[in-house]
Amino acid sequence: MTAFEPLFVPESLLDAVSDRAWLEAMLEVESALAQAEAAAGVVPPEAAAAIAEHCRAELHDFGTLLEQGRTVGNPAEPLVRALRMAVDRDAAGYVHLGATSQDVMDTAAMLVARRALDLVLAELDRVAAGLAGLAEKHRSTPMVARTLLQQAVPTTFGCKAAGWLVAVLEAQRRLEEVQTERLAAQLGGAAGTLAPLGQSGTEVLRLFADEVELAEPVLPWHTNRTRVADLGGALDLTAGALAKIGLDLVLLAQTEVAEIREGQAGGSSTLPHKRNPVRSTLARACARLASGHTAMLSSALVHEHERAAGAWHAEWVALSGALAYTGGAAAAIGDAVETLEIDVERMRRNLELTDGLILAERIAIMLGGVDAHEIVREAAIDAESSGRTFEEVLRADERVELSDEVLADALDPTTYLGSAEAFVDRALAQYRGSRPEGS
Repeated sequence: MTAFEPLFVPESLLDAVSDRAWLEAMLEVESALAQAEAAAGVVPPEAAAAIAEHCRAELHDFGTLLEQGRTVGNPAEPLVRALRMAVDRDAAGYVHLGATSQDVMDTAAMLVARRALDLVLAELDRVAAGLAGLAEKHRSTPMVARTLLQQAVPTTFGCKAAGWLVAVLEAQRRLEEVQTERLAAQLGGAAGTLAPLGQSGTEVLRLFADEVELAEPVLPWHTNRTRVADLGGALDLTAGALAKIGLDLVLLAQTEVAEIREGQAGGSSTLPHKRNPVRSTLARACARLASGHTAMLSSALVHEHERAAGAWHAEWVALSGALAYTGGAAAAIGDAVETLEIDVERMRRNLELTDGLILAERIAIMLGGVDAHEIVREAAIDAESSGRTFEEVLRADERVELSDEVLADALDPTTYLGSAEAFVDRALAQYRGSRPEGS
């Protein structure tokens, strides 16, 4: 993480992945371990209480732990030493009993992720609500659909917003699945056997998972990083869905297109007339940064034997960054969508820019026959080169056996929207079905 984070990421999300958040999570792990072991009869209750009493963030300095951790490669080991020194002699031997540094860091990572995901999901709720509102309001608002950045056929802005909405809902559902099903406690000790706990190992694991309110894994996952990769993949998917919206908004806001404007559009340091789509721009930047971090998480899947040298250490920064920047992208798109200004008239004028060429597909279908496509293609080329309208060229072509009235109606873009409105309704039904009852 760098000094630029506040530009991209809301303060609440930065707090959720901050040094303080990691320290609190690590201390929660140590306290929960002592409580679980006391419940299993492995640690005396009074020792567990003493340990818990010293697992308070105000009693420790994360910067100091990091500095001391350089000699051992992680901040968990100096934290354990500090706790052992802080409690009385009788309790000191029970601090961190049976655990290893990676148990602390992995479980802390899951706790940080769970809490940060709550904030990311809340931002996605806001994005989805805004997109649903746009889809419903503009269900029938005609506009140009563009393929390879060229005008293709008519669609509706509601259908476009519905497409964004469904992608966000799918990404949100994946994040929720990861949060509820894939975030798990980690407790395996030196090499995944929990040998110091004797026959109580699996019971302590179960109680420990309950204490930290994370899933109980089948066995320790020290070198099975599919959980972390799943989380990274879900964040990357989400960031990509948000970046897609941001890119479309940037393109629609171009001066030559001008179909939308961000209500909180930014200015330029040198050009007084500009209204830059800043929120969409920030969302795209966040998505790129998130993707870089998630790529690190997936690249760390391969670990050596029962403990990797460096791979799990590299995950901490990447995980914090992936969570923060995905949330930053969601926050930026939420702001953009909530304040978006739609120029319906400009959308209609852009539909008329090609004097009917946007209905070429429709005319070819109406003509039918093996030569229909070629007839319409020739007419389109003629219209573009001669300066005549597409309709004029078609009327002059003897092969086009359509009455003037039928042809005029066929070249009305508002009557060639296909199932666009029905697709909006389907997207809105999915959105409403995804909401908790009463919300």
